[in-house]
Amino acid sequence: MTVLPIILAPDPILKTKAVPVQTVDTKISQLMKDMLETMYLAPGIGLAATQVGVLKRVVVIDISKKDQLNEPICMANPEIIWSSEEKVTREEGCLSLPEQYGEIMRPDRIKLRYIDENNEEVVREASGLLATCIQHELDHLQGILFIDYLSSLKRNIILRRLKKLKKINVKTEMNKSR
Repeated sequence: MTVLPIILAPDPILKTKAVPVQTVDTKISQLMKDMLETMYLAPGIGLAATQVGVLKRVVVIDISKKDQLNEPICMANPEIIWSSEEKVTREEGCLSLPEQYGEIMRPDRIKLRYIDENNEEVVREASGLLATCIQHELDHLQGILFIDYLSSLKRNIILRRLKKLKKINVKTEMNKSR
């Protein structure tokens, strides 16, 4: 398996819509495995293919706790087919926006359909943190970041911090290569 580089905001690829997968073949299955390894190493609980520069409708999620067995969910072409009227607000973060968080309101329960890593169609319900994580990752496939739900003031503050962080990282990398 391969650890993939995670793209950081404000990279324009993160604002690009992903395209559907024709079938979960060996190439897409390998992408899912690589994305899981990348997500676990980061560490995170969800990762969309767009975050690793692949514009395909592929998402991996695992909300299991560190002291539990991993319970990965691999999805191709996921779509929400129902969501509850009941909303919940949770703090969200993102591997593409390191150390940035915001309170986001989303439906508490959803029903979705997707193709799993074995190319089988799955319909399942999710609630709580899993529902929030799924919605967050599906937003990535539409070119939407969690900060897009924040006020323009909060969003701009986060984006400025990230630009500053990128500059610091570039300087650090340049110094290491000397």
